[in-house]
Amino acid sequence: MVSPRATPAETLEQLFTQGNQYLAAGDMAAAATAYRAALAIDPTQAALHGNLALALDEAGDAQAADHHYRQALALEPEQAQLWINHGVLLLQGKRLAEAEAALRQALALAPQDASALSNLGVLLAQQYRDEEAETTMRTALRLHPTYRNAAYNLGYLLLRQGRLEEGWLRLEQRDRHGALAERLARQLPCPRWQGEPLQGRSLLIALEAGHGDMVHFCRYAALAKAAGARRVTVLCHPALVSLFATLDGCDQALPFDQELPGCGNGLPPDFDYWVPPLSLPYLFTTRPDTIPATLPYLHADPARVVRWAPRLAAPTGVLKVGLVWKGNPNFENDTERSLPSLATLASLGQIPGVVFYSLQKGAGEDDAKAPPTGLALTPLGGELQDFADTAAVITQLDLVITVDTAVAHLAGALNKPCWVLLPWYLPDWRWFQDRDDSPWYPGVVRLFRQPAMGDWPSVVTRLEEALRDRAGSA
Repeated sequence: MVSPRATPAETLEQLFTQGNQYLAAGDMAAAATAYRAALAIDPTQAALHGNLALALDEAGDAQAADHHYRQALALEPEQAQLWINHGVLLLQGKRLAEAEAALRQALALAPQDASALSNLGVLLAQQYRDEEAETTMRTALRLHPTYRNAAYNLGYLLLRQGRLEEGWLRLEQRDRHGALAERLARQLPCPRWQGEPLQGRSLLIALEAGHGDMVHFCRYAALAKAAGARRVTVLCHPALVSLFATLDGCDQALPFDQELPGCGNGLPPDFDYWVPPLSLPYLFTTRPDTIPATLPYLHADPARVVRWAPRLAAPTGVLKVGLVWKGNPNFENDTERSLPSLATLASLGQIPGVVFYSLQKGAGEDDAKAPPTGLALTPLGGELQDFADTAAVITQLDLVITVDTAVAHLAGALNKPCWVLLPWYLPDWRWFQDRDDSPWYPGVVRLFRQPAMGDWPSVVTRLEEALRDRAGSA
């Protein structure tokens, strides 16, 4: 028996359905293939262009995604969701004026759309149009009180402004359902800590976010101990375990890739509570005047200090400065927070009485092996095995100059002078706004902010002036 041939309309529908299934499953390449095949049959279908654009965007092809969003909008300009999706794509590409126009068009078509309002609020906050941003985000929450994205985005704005009480509350709306949180929920037969009395209890501070976040928020282990916790354990990245053995208030540090004690084989739990570190400021009701800033709260291993000392030998009276110029390239705003290359700091080499050491690991590490002319630099990054090694080196330096990476928090936690270079676009909220110091690391961290997007030259000019003054008084 011969099966009837599918009509073009049936084939189109089948391809569209296949594309949607692949899209839902996260197979963007297969989804794009199906949508392209469908468009070959009928290129006038806005839904096909829109879904193909979404798949291309997820696959990292922003240029092609932009093209197909424009095709979809030319066919169906009354579709608010298309304007939202295109606006978000433009926002991610830092095409801010176009993104704002797209999101405002979406709101003209759907004035109560929480996603459009929330994304517009993000865009306004990124341009420091704070009053407009707050009004827009609060409108989204008034219309949709349970919309977590709007709450979280409002939290970023409030925290950046130093409005901590509501900011911490809003930050609690961040995604709690990532892969690690699901694993912990399965492994830990104990409740998440919600502020119950800790007297005589054991608390697990679980890994969340990046190395810098852990170094920054692990300070709350000391507060948990002061509140009466019998034992405080920190679950962290493997590269932090040795360092966190020195953490004030921490009884044990465990790598997150290790089976947790008492959490398998039907054994009773070893912890009374667990908590993600970014919830600790909220649970301890941290306010601007109660930020826990006793320094240092991390310490260098004396044996490692001795081992590193020969590599850091320098003439008496010379200023020893550590440099970090790039962060993790997988971080969402890394193109803004990282310097283009080590060459951006080349002029620092002209300052007399200063020697430089590279603490750069990963991206940019090879730059230190062939530094720009005039910048005498000792490359140490390849020899640093973990953050305990980095701590041992930093302890023996006079100053660290770094972009916004974990090294900035490590230097601050060690009570070592640190100058942090911050981007204009999307600086981290924890550095607050319009400040050149940090209450998280009082008297230790100094902030050098870009005055405009991408303007590192003016930052380096101010950095040179400050370093000349520092070297002259060394």
